[in-house]
Amino acid sequence: MSEALQKAWKALEAQPRTWLVTGCAGFIGSNLLEALLQHGQNVVGLDNFATGHQHNLDSVQQNVGPENWARFRFIEGDIRHPETCQQVCKGVDYVLHQAALGSVPRSLNDPLTTNEVNISGALNMMVAARDAGVKGYVYAASSSTYGDHPGLPKVEDTIGKPLSPYAVTKYVNELYADVFNRAYGFSSVGLRYFNVFGRRQDPNGAYAAVIPRWIATMVAGDVVTINGDGETSRDFCYIDNVIQANILAALAEGEARAQVYNVAVSGRTTLNELFGYLKAELKANGVDYTLDAVHGDFRPGDVRHSQADISKAGRLLGYAPAFTIQQGLAQAMPWYLRFLG
Repeated sequence: MSEALQKAWKALEAQPRTWLVTGCAGFIGSNLLEALLQHGQNVVGLDNFATGHQHNLDSVQQNVGPENWARFRFIEGDIRHPETCQQVCKGVDYVLHQAALGSVPRSLNDPLTTNEVNISGALNMMVAARDAGVKGYVYAASSSTYGDHPGLPKVEDTIGKPLSPYAVTKYVNELYADVFNRAYGFSSVGLRYFNVFGRRQDPNGAYAAVIPRWIATMVAGDVVTINGDGETSRDFCYIDNVIQANILAALAEGEARAQVYNVAVSGRTTLNELFGYLKAELKANGVDYTLDAVHGDFRPGDVRHSQADISKAGRLLGYAPAFTIQQGLAQAMPWYLRFLG
């Protein structure tokens, strides 16, 4: 745990706050919920179960125990409804807005729904949080915002043209955040996530992310298909790094507010390397996968390479990622195997 995060948790435990986590039944949201409850915070959760799952909430309840769980209030609702957003923001100190429709392919197949949730829904939440006078507002931005800009590593103030409707929606979130700061004095922090993975990331469904999808395929003894030549690279970021960034961002003050930050480890892992890491980690957990991968077509809307410059988050937030991809996989693999078992 980073020094900045230790200090933040200590202060919050001494003076508990009330937090809203939107998308609390999803992958990232449920992990944020668990961390907050484990550190003595009061949490309101919002989800409509479009992509979240009740079993994620059940897992949190089991892990935190009855005393901590009693400080959680769940509301089933949709961020596309302004009145719901107003309701859940009442009495809240900090908002961690994670609710969204992820996935580049999903947005290419259904841009209208992606727009409704990720732009209209996000705007509803920002208006509600502004009206409620919350102390801190953090929203999930995305590395997809860098679009076709070829430079590496990716630096926050240099982006290209979006390559998918999903990327457009995430960029619009940033534009609204900037306007709200200028027009209303409502400052928020955007976190550009880079390929987050870890426990509770759904391996099922048409839009599953690459790590859980490949693990499920390998556990089933099927052949993994790698999009393109496998030399596409990503900056894979373990979920605990994301939790750290959210807490530090919510408590940000002064210059650190009204900013956008990369959240990653500043590493580059090719898909071919990832396949090797997964084989090795499965073997370390008693699953001997011996098949070779096959290569398919490149996926529309994908960027070729992605790597984050995380110096801004380190400088202004004190962010210091605690897990590399290999360390994260070692932590997450037992969960995936239990889930898939």
